[in-house]
Amino acid sequence: MKINQAEIVISAVSEKQYPDEGLPEIALAGRSNVGKSSFINTIINRKNLARTSQKPGKTQTLNFYKLNDAFYFVDVPGYGYAKVSKAEREKWGRMMDEYFQKRETLQAVVLVCDIRHEPTDADVQMYDYLKYYELPVIIVATKLDKIKKSKHQQHIKRVKDTFEVDAEDIIIPFSSETGEGKDEAWQAIKKYL
Repeated sequence: MKINQAEIVISAVSEKQYPDEGLPEIALAGRSNVGKSSFINTIINRKNLARTSQKPGKTQTLNFYKLNDAFYFVDVPGYGYAKVSKAEREKWGRMMDEYFQKRETLQAVVLVCDIRHEPTDADVQMYDYLKYYELPVIIVATKLDKIKKSKHQQHIKRVKDTFEVDAEDIIIPFSSETGEGKDEAWQAIKKYL
């Protein structure tokens, strides 16, 4: 898909601030520092629409990115980051609950994980949480370029087995460095737009 227009519309902390045009939304969830921002920038061919950071826990709001005036990517705060106070984590949790449970324009969730490592308990918990709310999930396993080609299938299988992926959900190996998996990611996302 060619993205001709991309802008951040709002960084929201509550339902009152969400855009109300009724456009379809694809949420992006994942652990802090797993590469969500790099995924967004790569897939829409922008260098820095979504700000990347070496410091985990940077995204603290629901960031609504409007693309081609047709749909939104919604970047949600990364989870599993310990250096944030318990009160702050609870606030994020409530904000994400409100969004995932009530947002009628939410069509699917891209769950970003790091293919180099076994998905963490927090990753599995997030997947199970999304499935509990009957949301379609596209698992994007980033940093593919960091493992040997001969090990790709082994790592993909580990991701699939750890998540116990539902039949309708898909795993896409992805690299922001090489762009591998970009077309497959768009094909998966387009089904929900």
